[in-house]
Amino acid sequence: MPLTLCLAQEPASDKLLGDDWFALLTGMLLDQQYPMEHAFRGPRKIADRMGGFDLRAIAAADPAEFEQLCATPPAIHRYGRSMARRVQELARYVIDNYGGRADDIWTEGDPDGREVLRRLKALPGYGDQKARIFLALLGKQGGVQPPGWRAAAGAYGDEGSRRSVADVTDAESLAQVREFKKQAKAAAKAK
Repeated sequence: MPLTLCLAQEPASDKLLGDDWFALLTGMLLDQQYPMEHAFRGPRKIADRMGGFDLRAIAAADPAEFEQLCATPPAIHRYGRSMARRVQELARYVIDNYGGRADDIWTEGDPDGREVLRRLKALPGYGDQKARIFLALLGKQGGVQPPGWRAAAGAYGDEGSRRSVADVTDAESLAQVREFKKQAKAAAKAK
């Protein structure tokens, strides 16, 4: 790893995301019903409050204390307590299934794009769309490009697209992604 990312639009938060695969998985987990850049700042808020970002410490934390830590303003998410439970569930899943190595999700056994997508969809809090977006993010910005990754990511893997977090590399591309989502929402309402 380290990656140069601009998802949180905040250097220290983006550095953590670029240095820690589990932090990146967590940021993606938080990216729902909440502004994208704020979601991706969540892992740094956790790290600041826990004295570091360690998935084993997150998994082992007392659930009530971890919920409080995540819900304390500024919270990690609009729904800080429920997202705290999801973050802990994700940490435990990565420990139980991948020995605590988040990158084994896309490296263990040399999987192709379809298998990586299947593994991502199995993560707590990850559905089909979130898994496809994360696969596209891995391929476009993370250098993780197993055979067939673009096809498995669907339209999110399209080169030059501006449809998701996978395409955000700076403030301008963030604005383009927001505009794409706004237009897609308007088109869906018009139907």
